[in-house]
Amino acid sequence: MRVTGFWLSERPQKRDYMKPPVKIPDIVIILLALGLTGYSAFVAYMHPRNMPRVLIQGPTQRWIFPLDAEETVRVRGVLGNDTVIRIHANEVWVESSPCDNKTCVGMGHISVNSLWNWVACLPNNVFFVIEGSDDGGDFIDGVAW
Repeated sequence: MRVTGFWLSERPQKRDYMKPPVKIPDIVIILLALGLTGYSAFVAYMHPRNMPRVLIQGPTQRWIFPLDAEETVRVRGVLGNDTVIRIHANEVWVESSPCDNKTCVGMGHISVNSLWNWVACLPNNVFFVIEGSDDGGDFIDGVAW
């Protein structure tokens, strides 16, 4: 006589719960993630590292120009008028500013020879700095130090 109920006459099939099947949408998502990562790395590292550039920051906007550009940038500051910054012949300077004391205009021209120098018009909240180096040599910076 055969007993039924708790004991099964046949053993249940063993299911493999550890390996879910990889489906086409999974492969598409993985390829898109890898492509986006590769594109981001390419964009981040395609610019030469030691090429000098000018970073200009106002209260609401930022600009980045190579130091050898010929540009006149008007930065709208908190005083309501524009601070005019000139980039010419590998030098940068404040041409005019609406502030009263004009200290930023008096700072004169900065260039790659005055690397790490910066100029700020504090009353108008405008700032610019030259970063990078044209000699291509290794130097200790804030990250390595």
